[in-house]
Amino acid sequence: MKTLTVTEVSRNFSAVMDGIESEQEEIVLVRNHRPIARLVPEPPAQNALEVLGDLYRTLDDETADALAGAIRTGRKGKRGTLNELRNPWAS
Repeated sequence: MKTLTVTEVSRNFSAVMDGIESEQEEIVLVRNHRPIARLVPEPPAQNALEVLGDLYRTLDDETADALAGAIRTGRKGKRGTLNELRNPWAS
């Protein structure tokens, strides 16, 4: 974790942002020798399949099989079109 003054960050804002993005490192902003803010890089973007894959690897075999079965079962009944959906606000 780096510590930079507010003045340093304001004078080199683009370079600081580039560093946060490339190095994935937190920066603490200091004013008058006191920390006032923290710049934290965003985690890498993941799609739903990657997130579920990470979750799936952390489950025991029985739970993972149950989850996979529930997903398969849920997919079978949801093959409609947009026009077939009911409007919940319609009277």
